[in-house]
Amino acid sequence: MGVSNRPGQHPIMTFPTSFEWVGLNTFAPATQKKLLELLRRLKEKNVNKLTILVMGKCGVGKSSTVNSIIGERASEGLGPVMVSCSVSGFTLNIIDTPGLVNGGHINDQALEIIKHSLLNKTIDILLYVDRLDTYRMDKLDELVMGAITDRFGKEIWNMALIVLTHAQFSPQDGLPYDEFVLQKSEALLKALRQGARLKEEDDTMASSIPFVLVENSGRCNKNENGEEVLPNGTAWTPNLLQTITEVVMRGYKSIYVDKNLIEQPDCNQRGKILILLVFALECLFVIKPIKEAIKNDIARELVLASMHIYIFALK
Repeated sequence: MGVSNRPGQHPIMTFPTSFEWVGLNTFAPATQKKLLELLRRLKEKNVNKLTILVMGKCGVGKSSTVNSIIGERASEGLGPVMVSCSVSGFTLNIIDTPGLVNGGHINDQALEIIKHSLLNKTIDILLYVDRLDTYRMDKLDELVMGAITDRFGKEIWNMALIVLTHAQFSPQDGLPYDEFVLQKSEALLKALRQGARLKEEDDTMASSIPFVLVENSGRCNKNENGEEVLPNGTAWTPNLLQTITEVVMRGYKSIYVDKNLIEQPDCNQRGKILILLVFALECLFVIKPIKEAIKNDIARELVLASMHIYIFALK
């Protein structure tokens, strides 16, 4: 698995043959039972394959989340990388991607690599990953969400979950855990609305995006069924898979990444083109006439000056 390079071409992702989901056996029996039941529900809706795209900033736990879902160390973060596994006639594909930020700026190169690597693939679910244990939100969060929207369209948020990692976390100042989660969720939704430029009629889309808490470190307590639980008592692994299933069940159309989607310029590129066009029009209809007028004025001034000199000489 990984990215192969061809001279003069964008990196392409290698897609491995699907292997048996052996990592499923690493989960607690209660979790295994729940996951198989969720897959059965999907198959009843004629969903036999699911492709999940995982995106977010650097260092938020994207690869660790992929490994947790699979139940083994399958992704090393050298993305784009697709992990594929099958069980009971159902195939799960998870595409891990590189971080979307480089040096405090949007990594446009990484975004283009991701988009080209997805050619002729269908995206059913977007996992947007961030950390729960960060207090500060900044403009960069809006820019990342805006960049995803520019490349894939705002419709991708219809099939999105926001995953908050490092959820085995105790908020400072005695703030209740659930209240802190709510504040973090509201801050991310605000960043999404602004970054993705969602209009008022799109508010239902944003407000319906579910948030899921994840802890990949293995430091969680366990319930009586041996499942890893968060401070609020949620068994997070089956909860994540159940939420993914619920989003799929909504029936939104998946995104097929074809050549047209890949080749269309994003909003930033369109903006740059528009700026160049406006500048060209200004040169043609504003700057050039002004230059001509200045040139004519200078010529008239020279004529008048010459006439004054001539009259003075006659005197």
